[in-house]
Amino acid sequence: MPFRKKDNLPPKKKSTLREYAESLIIALILALIIKTSLVEAYKIPSGSMENTLLVGDFLLANKFIYGSKVPLIDVHLPAVREPKPGDVIIFKFPLNPKQNYIKRLIATPGQTVEIRNKNVYLDGKLFPLPQNAKFTDQNVTPGRDNFGPVTVPPGKLFVMGDNRDNSYDSRFWGFLDRKLVLGKAMILHWSWKPDEEDTGSLQSAQYPYQRQGKADKGLVEKVVSKIGSLAYDIVRIPWKVRWERVGDLIR
Repeated sequence: MPFRKKDNLPPKKKSTLREYAESLIIALILALIIKTSLVEAYKIPSGSMENTLLVGDFLLANKFIYGSKVPLIDVHLPAVREPKPGDVIIFKFPLNPKQNYIKRLIATPGQTVEIRNKNVYLDGKLFPLPQNAKFTDQNVTPGRDNFGPVTVPPGKLFVMGDNRDNSYDSRFWGFLDRKLVLGKAMILHWSWKPDEEDTGSLQSAQYPYQRQGKADKGLVEKVVSKIGSLAYDIVRIPWKVRWERVGDLIR
């Protein structure tokens, strides 16, 4: 005989632990979808995009606009639009896909790029220097300051850093595969001014539990180090944050 619920019995309530677990799973799934398909945060570790982007800048990238990857499967959504010259893009470095790079897109498939005495020409017309781009070397160097002309092949892109004399880009390692593009730089959500103290003070500090002569710290040492680092950064917030850059759109 089929089982039937007894009349007038209230539905069985979920346990508190189960509710928390389900909420956590849903939150993790949503976070995964947002991170892989919509928006992702990146930190600027080098000066190749100065002064558009500075070391210590934290930015959000729009991954949806160029056709984001569907989580857990090797499928991309249709692009809202293709990358165009002038976009600041994040991509996997062709020589080491485990590293993410950020550069300005100069030329797309079919376009011809040429550099003459530091000036960039796209299809024979001067490509305007971005507002915050810069040169730091007055010397003209072949390969860096005189390049091409070259026509971008199908499925490829040509990128350069805004810090034109100090950028490792398409002038040196070649064209970028369109498939390696991750997203378009969108907005600065934080900017932290680095200094000499960031590299030495905490790492070299002698905390009470540090054992001399051992390469690896123990758990207590790591916890103490993390707490000290966090406290050190919190104290410096008023004068170490570049408040004027927070919220800036990236152009």
